[in-house]
Amino acid sequence: MDARTPQGAIAWAIALIAFPYVALPLFWIFGKRKFQGYVIERRSAISEATPIAKQAHQALIDRDLLVRTDHARALPFERLAKLPFTTGNDAELLIDGQATFASIFAGIAAARDYVLVQFYIFRDDEIGRQLQERLLERARAGVRVYLLYDEIGSHDLSNRCLRRMREGGLQVRSFHTVGGRANRFQINFRNHRKIVVVDGRDGWVGGLNVGDEYLGRDPKIGFWRDTHLHVQGPVVQAVQVAFLEDWHWAADALLTLNWDPRAAPNGARREVLALPSGPADDLETCTLFFVAAINAATSRLWIASPYFVPDEQFITAVQLAALRGVDVRVLVPKHSDNVLVGLSIWSYLDELEEVGVRFYQYTRGFMHQKVTLIDDQYCTIGTANFDNRSFRLNFEITMGVSDREIASQVRTMLESDFENAERVTAADLHARTFAFRLAVRAARLASPVQ
Repeated sequence: MDARTPQGAIAWAIALIAFPYVALPLFWIFGKRKFQGYVIERRSAISEATPIAKQAHQALIDRDLLVRTDHARALPFERLAKLPFTTGNDAELLIDGQATFASIFAGIAAARDYVLVQFYIFRDDEIGRQLQERLLERARAGVRVYLLYDEIGSHDLSNRCLRRMREGGLQVRSFHTVGGRANRFQINFRNHRKIVVVDGRDGWVGGLNVGDEYLGRDPKIGFWRDTHLHVQGPVVQAVQVAFLEDWHWAADALLTLNWDPRAAPNGARREVLALPSGPADDLETCTLFFVAAINAATSRLWIASPYFVPDEQFITAVQLAALRGVDVRVLVPKHSDNVLVGLSIWSYLDELEEVGVRFYQYTRGFMHQKVTLIDDQYCTIGTANFDNRSFRLNFEITMGVSDREIASQVRTMLESDFENAERVTAADLHARTFAFRLAVRAARLASPVQ
C-alpha cells in the first residue's frame, strides 16, 4: 500500500505470494518506507509551537539574521528544512580527521553549559577514548553532556565503555531504531547524522565518525579523505533542533537548551541553512533538496560522494545540467568499502558520459566526504551520500552554504582531490571482462537497497 514505486509494489507482491516464509520476514525488516512514531518538532521558523521558539524567531528578525535576498532560490530549501536560512554565520572548512577532531576538541574544552554529541559510528578506540576523556572532563566541571549513537553503526560499542561514560556523568543513549510497536523488526532505518554542538554557539557537521580509521590509522584502509564543517552563528541552533528531535525519540525527554540566536562573534555574514532529513519526513526531503540544487546549477556541478548510486530522477537532473553546458564532475573512491556500490558506480558511465559528465576515481586512499559545489556561490557539506539509503532511509543532515569565499575554498579543495584521482570512461568499462560487466549490471539491479 505504501511502496514508493509501482515496480517496488509489484516486486514485493510477487515475492510475498511466491515465497511467503522468506519474503514476510524480509518485508518486516526492509519493506517499510516510513519511520513510525518519530515526530518532527520543527516548523518553518525553528518552530512556532512554543513561546520559546516564537521568541527565538523574533530574535532572528530583530537582529537581522534571516536571509532576505534571493528569496525565490532560498524559499524551497527553507520549506523543505522547516528551518530558516540564516545570515550572520561563520563557517570553517575542516579537511580530514586531524583538523576536524582538533577543532571539535577545542570547542568541547570551551564548553560552559552543555555539549551535544551524535555519531553514527562511535568506537572505543584511540580517538574514541580521547573524545570520551574530554567529555568526561567537562562533565566533572559541571557541564551537561549528551551523547547519542546509532546502535547499528556502533554495534561493537561495549557495555563496559557505555557504563564508564554513564558513571562519569554523561547522558548516553542509542537512537533506538526498533523503538515503538511498529518498528520492532526494523533495522533498515539508521541515524547517520554526525553532530557536535557546544552551548548553542558552535556546531560541527560532516562526514567523519569517531574511529581510528577516520584518521588513517587502519592499515587495511590507509589514508582517509573526509570533510567536516565548523559553524558559528544562528544556524547552530538549527543544527541542535535536529539533535533535540533525535534525543526526544531516543530518551523520551526534551532538553533545556540555549535558544537565543546570536551572530558569529567575528562579525561574519555567511548565509547557511541546516537541512535535517529522514524517513519520518512527510516529503522525501533529501531527494528534493539535491534535485533542486542540481537544477539550480548554471556553470558548475561537482559531486564528491563515496556511494554514488542515484536513481532515475537524479540521472535525469544531472543529464539536463550537462546539456545546459554545466561542468559536471563526479568524484568517487577507486576502492569502495561496499562491493555492490563499487560495481554499481560503473553502470552510470555510459548514460552520463554521453552528455558530457566526467567521472573520477580518488586514488590516494579512501574518500568518504559528502560534498557538492554548485557554480561559484553554493556548496553543501554533510552526512548524506548520493544513494537511496541516504535519500530515503537514513536520518541525515546537510549544511547548505551560500557564500563565495567558502565556495572558493571548496573548489580549491576539490581541485586538489581531482589531482589525486584518475579519469574513468565508458571505454574503460567496455575493456573489462564480460564477467565484470555482468556483475556491474547485476549490482545496478540491487541499487535501491544499497
